Amino acid sequence: MSKLWEKGTARLDALIEGFEIGDDATYDNRLVEPDVLGSLAHAEMLAAIGVLAPEELDQLREGLREILRLHAEGEFAMEPGDEDVHTKVENFLVTRLGDVGKKIHTARSRNDQVLVDLRLYSKRKLLETEVALLECAAALVRFACKHEWAPMPGYTHMQRAMLSSVGTWAGAYAEMLLDDWSLLEAAYELNDWSPLGSAASYGVPLPIDRQLVADRLGFAGVQNNVLYAQNSRGKVEGMIVQALAQVMLSLSKLAQDVMLFTTSEYGFFHVSDTLVTGSSIMPQKKNISMMELVRAKAHIVLGYQQQILGVLAGLPSGYNKDYQETKRPFMDSVDTVLAALAVTELTVGSLEPDEERLLAACTPELYATDRAYELVQQGVPFRDAYRQVGVSLHELPPVDARESLRKRTHQGASGNLGLQAQEEAVTRRLAAARERLDGIEHHWRNLVSGEPQKGMGGNER
Repeated sequence: MSKLWEKGTARLDALIEGFEIGDDATYDNRLVEPDVLGSLAHAEMLAAIGVLAPEELDQLREGLREILRLHAEGEFAMEPGDEDVHTKVENFLVTRLGDVGKKIHTARSRNDQVLVDLRLYSKRKLLETEVALLECAAALVRFACKHEWAPMPGYTHMQRAMLSSVGTWAGAYAEMLLDDWSLLEAAYELNDWSPLGSAASYGVPLPIDRQLVADRLGFAGVQNNVLYAQNSRGKVEGMIVQALAQVMLSLSKLAQDVMLFTTSEYGFFHVSDTLVTGSSIMPQKKNISMMELVRAKAHIVLGYQQQILGVLAGLPSGYNKDYQETKRPFMDSVDTVLAALAVTELTVGSLEPDEERLLAACTPELYATDRAYELVQQGVPFRDAYRQVGVSLHELPPVDARESLRKRTHQGASGNLGLQAQEEAVTRRLAAARERLDGIEHHWRNLVSGEPQKGMGGNER
């Protein structure tokens, strides 16, 4: 296969070629559709400025559509010897269309091609991640609503501290994921700018229409400075992975709680037998191994984040081959988080509280602070009440746990969790994420078909 940069002189040493390509071609299989979409929009722009004749545009469209058809059937994939997805696509067009295929690369570089491929890939994957995250949050809210008044010990320093509830516990994780959703939204907005037309960092001496391309691809706008477009390679992916790492931090904390509270020592929750694995030697074992892996994979994603940032640190401006090394950790991070969210949602949906064990764990000392505040309401200064209760813990009277939960009426406490508002927020955001994902897919289908359409404009909240 001919390389896009070859000039017909000396052939590249096989060892060097293999070293430089590495496993990049494997990951480029995920960029076939984005590369075709970018090429379709670019071809339309070339026709609009007179570089391509209308019939040449039609030929290129049909050739690019054929690539999509073959790719969907598993017949167009990167193979050993393929340098990258851009080379494979262009060589296919040249083989089928001759000189017309050679025109597709006018006014662009592989550098801005890979940038636009990654931006398009990220647009879809970020929205898929938002949907998966919000579905997981929805499962937590449902669980919280169903068991809102189930008493549960609250812990500090890994010791029983104060009375809490299953609703408080699950609602806390739902709210945590909603914060993570905000970070994913911010990453989406930073990613949603078209770099195509920046070429090899310095633009081209042709009157190209970068806005037309951005509109056809459904971007919010054009990434303005051609040099910064290239300098942002890896930087934008790093921002996305930083948001993904926050998601994994949330999931790892939840996983640790689930593992702890399902042990025989606690017995607060039970997980469906369909989700657990056994031991090869101990017949009684039921291992919640999936949560162990979620916990471990949080560290993996943190490592991917550091890999990307480490590659970028200190690079000079313009394109550098180092950027290639950010693709694998970026894509693997996306895959890891999507899988972890799906597993966590399934696990939360299977959780069942053991209310008898939970209530038994709410031992009298959990109500020490409640007793202190009863004295405060009688006029005793808090510090005096604190000391009085502290020296008479063995005398604490029995307390109705559910009644005590209902007394905590201030915002966010067990008696006023705001779960309905939380459920509404999750539902609204989930519907918006699904609608935006469907809108992007529809926009791209129109591009493939050649249907005229308006740009998608700015990001909707």
